[in-house]
Amino acid sequence: MKIATMRAVVASAAVLLTAVSMAGCSNGASTGSSSAADASTAKIGLLLPDSVTARYEAADKPFFESQIKSLCSGCQVLYANANGSASTQQQQAESLLTQGAKVLVLDPFDGQAAASIVNEAKAKNVPVVSYDRLTNSPDVNYYVSFDNEKVGQLQGQALVDKLKQDNVPAGSGILMVNGSPTDPNAAMFKKGAHSAIDSSGYKVLAEYDTPGWDPAQAQNWVAGQITQFGGKVKGVYAANDGTGGGAVAALKAANVTPIPPVTGQDAELAGIQRILSGDQYMTVYKAIKPEAERAAQLAIDLVNGKKPNGDTTVNTTGGSAIQSFLLTPVAVTATNIESTVVKDNFYGSNSAAQICTSTYAAACAKYGIK
Repeated sequence: MKIATMRAVVASAAVLLTAVSMAGCSNGASTGSSSAADASTAKIGLLLPDSVTARYEAADKPFFESQIKSLCSGCQVLYANANGSASTQQQQAESLLTQGAKVLVLDPFDGQAAASIVNEAKAKNVPVVSYDRLTNSPDVNYYVSFDNEKVGQLQGQALVDKLKQDNVPAGSGILMVNGSPTDPNAAMFKKGAHSAIDSSGYKVLAEYDTPGWDPAQAQNWVAGQITQFGGKVKGVYAANDGTGGGAVAALKAANVTPIPPVTGQDAELAGIQRILSGDQYMTVYKAIKPEAERAAQLAIDLVNGKKPNGDTTVNTTGGSAIQSFLLTPVAVTATNIESTVVKDNFYGSNSAAQICTSTYAAACAKYGIK
């Protein structure tokens, strides 16, 4: 009986050990499978700042979504646009985190206020890629943008060069229509522009930080400056095509002729057409497709636990160094529209057709846009 009992105990122990071992294998396999499934079906949040800037809906969003789809067919992009409100963007971010976003790609409407979004994401172990504009938080994982001080320098230098080309005398006046005071990039555009303008011999008559990049507010401000300075206004630095369009509208409403050179940024379709009509002098082309695709690649890398090194680091306004990828901006006038935005199919597969409507057909022929 003792021998039989001992055998029974040994047999029972063997069965128990086998069961435990199988359970351990089953749990391990399940965990690995679940993790792989999570990565292949991850939700990725995309938060854009406003709808007054045409590029966000027309370019950034579709380019980002397309690249995510090509890298991870089962992944889902959760999208929200703040429509120019920091509080709305905060609520949208909280909603995306609640919906299970594993990464946030954040273009902050307000770079300072958006630090709280990064804090909430960090608390949930969700990494954040700061997109186009840098959020003032040491906990941002990556920053993807352009050399924004260079953008402003290109704008300011192009304006100065044009004034000199037109033999506008030294001491003549420039208006500066800067970007939104809540946009950290706007300060860099302004700094770059001043680096070219301040040493040029031309005088800044007045400058204005445009709330929310709103073209209507830019137009109203420029209208007031025309009333004050009249013919002293020989050039207008406008930080993007929207504010540039507002400036042009104000100049036309005041019957200013000829229209003085006006700068811009983003190569918006309307801005390119104003360049062809002679109402706007230049814009800055930023190849948004590679910017959006880089952000999408980083999002997928982070979902899969990868942490690539940036090409450089950029400091937040608080002084924290963030791993960064910066692309190169290009100044565009009528002479190189064909070799930039058209060549890159910036507006789709037939960008020339979108630009060269009947109103602009003669100008397109003149500059070889086809």
